[in-house]
Amino acid sequence: MPRGLQHCGLIVADLERSRRFYGDALGLEEVQRPSNFAFEGAWFQAGEGQLHLLVESETTGTAGGPEPGPSARVGLANHIALEVDDLAGALARLERHGVGLIGGPMPRGDGYVQVFTRDPDGYVVELFEHTGEDQSAAPLRVPIRE
Repeated sequence: MPRGLQHCGLIVADLERSRRFYGDALGLEEVQRPSNFAFEGAWFQAGEGQLHLLVESETTGTAGGPEPGPSARVGLANHIALEVDDLAGALARLERHGVGLIGGPMPRGDGYVQVFTRDPDGYVVELFEHTGEDQSAAPLRVPIRE
């Protein structure tokens, strides 16, 4: 039985550009990678888990693009989500760094408020905060159709 999600890896086209987004605009702390990693990348701490950035030119993937196959989708369905203590403060920080939203703020329906943005490679990033408010009147969520 898995104990939890330890990290998520994203393929990025420009490491320094992504480092600025995740470190400066989102405020994640960059942490040391093991010394035996001989390819470019950066690791960021996100609570108990980590976000690992892998440079596109040194991997077999494509930055921001879904892998081919029946499950490849784009939009808000494929995303990473980061919980914040102060969503208003996180939004102000994004604005200071010129990062706009693609969705929200909106009630999630379970006492959380969420927003969506994109990183420099097009990955969707959700930021959410627990408000504890009654969201029984939150808008109905319907299946995403292409």
